[in-house]
Amino acid sequence: MRRIYLDNNATTPVLPEVFEAMRPYFAEQFGNASSIHHHGQETRAAVENARASVASLLGANASEIVFTSGGTEGDNLAIAGLAKAGDHVITSSVEHHAVLHAVKHLEEIGCDVTVVPVDGRCLVDPDDVRRALRPNTKLVSIMMANNETGVLQAVEEIGKIATEAGVLFHTDAVQAAGKVPIDVNRIGCHALTISGHKMHAPQGIGAVYIRKGTKLEPLFHGGRHERSQRAGTENVPGIVALGKAAELAKAGLDRGDDRRLAALRDKLERGILAQVEDAGVNGDGAQRVPNTTNIHFDHIEGESLVIALDLKGLAVSTGAACSSGAIEPSHVLIAMGLRPEQARASIRFSLGKQTTEEDIEFALALVPECVARLREISPRYTRAVST
Repeated sequence: MRRIYLDNNATTPVLPEVFEAMRPYFAEQFGNASSIHHHGQETRAAVENARASVASLLGANASEIVFTSGGTEGDNLAIAGLAKAGDHVITSSVEHHAVLHAVKHLEEIGCDVTVVPVDGRCLVDPDDVRRALRPNTKLVSIMMANNETGVLQAVEEIGKIATEAGVLFHTDAVQAAGKVPIDVNRIGCHALTISGHKMHAPQGIGAVYIRKGTKLEPLFHGGRHERSQRAGTENVPGIVALGKAAELAKAGLDRGDDRRLAALRDKLERGILAQVEDAGVNGDGAQRVPNTTNIHFDHIEGESLVIALDLKGLAVSTGAACSSGAIEPSHVLIAMGLRPEQARASIRFSLGKQTTEEDIEFALALVPECVARLREISPRYTRAVST
């Protein structure tokens, strides 16, 4: 059976160039990057080259990059490392659970937390952030790109608000890195999180940008790895892979790969909406990353559509992979004002570097057919048609 993968916001396949770059560091070049002998210095050089590549992707200095195990650790390091009991923290209602749960933990240890809303396009109003500021506000954490809708927040404007108030600013850029240009200096952030497996590197590796001079309390205590900001022997193969993925991502952005993906995404979106009634784009009207569309198909259950499409060879999702199996509808879509049944009827399509026009044609031939079949057996659809 032909299989097409359109769930790249959950995870991406490791690119062949990335795998080849990391492969030697499992066997031939196995040294501990903290050792001073030849084997260690060989891997240390590879780690520092990767650090420079990640820094280049983000417009940062290499000394400002801290390697982590991924986005969840990075978000927790940035949030728990920058705020403490008694501080006030501002975040949004559509953050990834890695941020929302980290902020919830801060609240449990004595922080005040304000959660600002979004509008029907999934956008935070920067003025809501401004109005939420207090004398004891220490940190603002607003994501750059939403993992479910792909909507891009006005992080540069929010960064200016934080700077004017003398407040630290963190942005979760896990779903933005490699898809849109990022310049940490233009954003004005003090911390920014990325994850390798969202940009064609393997799972289990990520990085946090920490602006020079920003005091960060580490999560882990041990050796002086990563300039004492993240203890633990470096994952050299993963770090090398992330560095190579960052190089490829930057080269892709320079040659306009984002425009190619946006054109494929738009073709998929237009084709579905032209063929399927009672459907709409969640986040329509907002700027989005080029690879993502989230569409509600009224009168059906989204999980049923995911299963039906998978049986035909198309992989999509109902939202965040880490929330798979959740009974409650997406907190992101509910925060945007969708009705619970509409949120449950929503599907995320997310493209990757490997996606082709033929893949999109395959999806366009399949999705309307599966939606129609599910609606035929849906009591909700039968009632809607009869009225």
